[in-house]
Parts: sequence; C-alpha cells; structure tokens
Amino acid sequence: MKKILITGSNGLLGQKLAELLLNRTDVELLATSRGENKLATLFPALPFASMDVSVQEQVEQVVSEFRPTHIIHTAAMTNVDQCETDRDGAMQLNYHAVQYLVAASEKYNVHLIHLSTDFIFDGEAGPYTEEAEANPISFYGETKRLAEEAVKQAKCKWAILRTVLVYGVVHDYGRTNIVLWVRDSLRAGKQIKVVNDQFRTPTLAEDLAMGCWLAAQHDAEGIYNISGKELLTPYDMALMVADYFSLDKSLIEKADATTFTQTAKRPPRTGFDITKAEKDLGYKPHSFEEGIRMVAEQAEV
Repeated sequence: MKKILITGSNGLLGQKLAELLLNRTDVELLATSRGENKLATLFPALPFASMDVSVQEQVEQVVSEFRPTHIIHTAAMTNVDQCETDRDGAMQLNYHAVQYLVAASEKYNVHLIHLSTDFIFDGEAGPYTEEAEANPISFYGETKRLAEEAVKQAKCKWAILRTVLVYGVVHDYGRTNIVLWVRDSLRAGKQIKVVNDQFRTPTLAEDLAMGCWLAAQHDAEGIYNISGKELLTPYDMALMVADYFSLDKSLIEKADATTFTQTAKRPPRTGFDITKAEKDLGYKPHSFEEGIRMVAEQAEV
C-alpha cells in the first residue's frame, strides 16, 4: 500500500493525479492545496487537507499527521513572467517550499517526487537527456534549478521528474490550454499569431500524472524526463488543432518570439529524450493528435 500525499491538488497536474489515484485499492491518498478544495464537487470522496507548502509549520504538521510513503510535489509558481516580477514569491514557492518538503521527507522517511521543468535549460541544444547541464535564462528556471539542487542533496529517497509544456482540461480554474485556445479562436473567426521558432515536446496532463504514479509505483530514484515524444513548435500544434476540428488554417499566422513582449526570456529549443522513462518505468505518452482528441472530449462534458 502506497500512502501518497499530493501538493498542489487544485492545479492541472494535481487534479489529474487525484482522478488517477482516488479509486485505486493499493493507494491511500491525501490531496493538499493552499486554500479550499476545488475538487470537492468533482470528487466528493477525495481526502483533502489545506496546506500551503511555503509555510514550513503547515508542511511539518500535515506530513507528521498523514505519514505518507510518497509525496508528489506539483505545487509551484509556474507563470514565467510573474516569477520575473515577483522574485520573492517565486523563491518562496519554488525553492524554499521544496526545502521544507525535503526536511519533512528526511524526518519521516518519505520518498519525495519533485516536478521540474525544461526551463532549467537555455534551449540551445534540445531535446535534452537527463544528464544535460542546467543553464536557466529566466528567474523561473533559476528557482526550479535551485529546487532540483535541494532535492538532489536530500537524505531521503527522491526522484525528479522534468516535464515540458503541460496541457489538458482543468476544473474550476479559468485557465485555458493551447488546444482549446486555438479551437475557440478559429471558431470565432479570429486571426491568431503563433510562435514558430520555439520547439517543445508537449505533454498531456494525463500522461504526466501517469508518469508520477509509475515513479511512485517503481520507487524510482534519480532524474526522469516525462513529456510527449514529438518535437513541435506552437505553430505546428495550432495547425494540428485546426486540422482536427476542420477549421480555417489561414487564420493562423506564423510569428517569431520577438513579436511578443514577454517579461521573461523563453528557451528557444527544449524538448526531452524520454528513453529512460520508457525503459525503466514503462512510460508511454499519447501522441499530440491523441491528446487533442482527449482534450476535445473532456471539454464537451
């Protein structure tokens, strides 16, 4: 029996993990998030505790009471531009919170599974393997690099799961994703500009949740890349969405990164080699086209 504590259960990945693990007979689950449980109506049976990972006393209390075998740490400040402008907040949530989780994991002998990002790289040499050297070009990337260092030094079992451009349907959050944004814009007859000089391996949120569960199931240790397989630009993705919904592709305009004024720099070419996760964990991601179908089906519900 695995006792799994999820941080950030209100977020996209947290929600997918709750859905995946809630009814498993071999898992005792505790979902945690800052504030109230946004999944209460969706999953009434979901055990939930309010926990702000950036407050050490709350982390200590919840971990000491639940005594998990595994923590899957999904909570983070992921808005890249916000991290640039609110550096204190970004450090607190993306780095210091990880230090608190490491301390609690060491104290109570917990296996810590920490989610990281392709933004720890400069994007000059993607797709990356697990051995590639970090060189972030944004403050968000730097906070996540520091967090990885804190995890690597932990005196407990740990795994770092790095991912890329996660998309999916999120409940009660008001955030959209590239699939629905493109679909809705084209349906409304809007011209959209989409970047063609940034490369990613987009990751379906359900696949990432499965990668987290596989890591817990296998008691995996070390670093794993968990993403999609296809190296695509957002422009490529937009065209595939238009094709799937039979919408007008002429409304999609190629743009380069300089077209948009963004506070933080984005790495041009990331993406991951996922061979290790496939081999060691049996990880099998959906194709982007299958991901579009799954998002479309969920969005209609």
